[in-house]
Amino acid sequence: MLVAAEASGDDRGAGLMRALKQHMSCGVRFVGVGGERMRAEGLDSPFEIAELSVLGLVEGLKAYPKVVRRVRETTELAKRERPDIVVLIDSWGFTLRVAKALRKLDPHLPLVKYVGPQVWASRPGRARTTAETFDHLLSIHAFDAPYFEAAGLPVTFVGNSALAVDFSAADPARLRTLIGAGAGDPILLVLPGSRPGEIERVLPAFEDAVHRLKADRPELHVVVPAAGTVADAVKARVAGWPHRAHVLEGEGPKRDAMKAATVALACSGTVTTELALAGCPMVVGYRLAPLTYAILKRLIRTKYVTLFNIAADDIVAPELIQDACNGEALAREVALRLDDPGIRERQVARQYAALDKMGRGGADPSEAAAAAVLDLLERRTGR
Repeated sequence: MLVAAEASGDDRGAGLMRALKQHMSCGVRFVGVGGERMRAEGLDSPFEIAELSVLGLVEGLKAYPKVVRRVRETTELAKRERPDIVVLIDSWGFTLRVAKALRKLDPHLPLVKYVGPQVWASRPGRARTTAETFDHLLSIHAFDAPYFEAAGLPVTFVGNSALAVDFSAADPARLRTLIGAGAGDPILLVLPGSRPGEIERVLPAFEDAVHRLKADRPELHVVVPAAGTVADAVKARVAGWPHRAHVLEGEGPKRDAMKAATVALACSGTVTTELALAGCPMVVGYRLAPLTYAILKRLIRTKYVTLFNIAADDIVAPELIQDACNGEALAREVALRLDDPGIRERQVARQYAALDKMGRGGADPSEAAAAAVLDLLERRTGR
């Protein structure tokens, strides 16, 4: 059984499913919760995960009744299907509730957490909660283990699947042909997030920046890849823009666009690592509900929010957070990079260096995760 409640977890879950199918010659059946990528690998999810892609205190309180209902449905699914092992992917709030419910349902059912809470950044007490709830942690950061092992939880470092994204088939020329851009035309890639709340809070600032940039640069091509969880909302919003923008869906077109783009304007998240791998310079923006931001600001212990900035311990890509995430400031940072090839080249080189510190070029995380799951399954159930 696999449970993922947002786009990045859906991607990791799909990769794990593919790897498990390759390893298990006798066959494997999957049940659980996931998005379009996991469904493509054979998972029949009982509900859409977009409604669970919630970040923030206020948003979480509003969504609580729905989350409780979906936890109950997920637990009932496990009760019917009786899985041999459960992997709960990212999405701390939802997967923790599911894990606790499953523990009550069957105290001996092996529970694996794939991606731990970022206790090195905030709320270190979650390490003990994780250890009390799960049997094993699959970590995507090499520096995770000491925090959780100190609490008594076995950890396997598998690596970050975002570092293993394969751009070998990406074709920037194909993207330029698709949008009618010439070989030297500038392209701005706009990535507004994969959660509904991000579309509500981040996209307005991004679109203000885009309008400002287009006003000064009519030749600028704008491309907006839309995550499946928010595709309808993104398309509806972009349809109202006074200038043309190309909305893309699917991983192939998105990767073409990442390789073709001159600069990206990106919502903070996994996509920033993918952009860095593609060699695309970027400006990062993010906004939370004011109350959530006020609380998190007191809890967060890292200076940066972007993983490769954290790895570099420096501002490799500019981060414009909360009030700084406004159209004027975002447009100014993007314009610097659109207009100066030297700035772009230096930023890409520093992004690559930070990715190397993060483990770029390592073993396939999905393969490592599958091996760890199968090892635990064998040790716990003899299968």
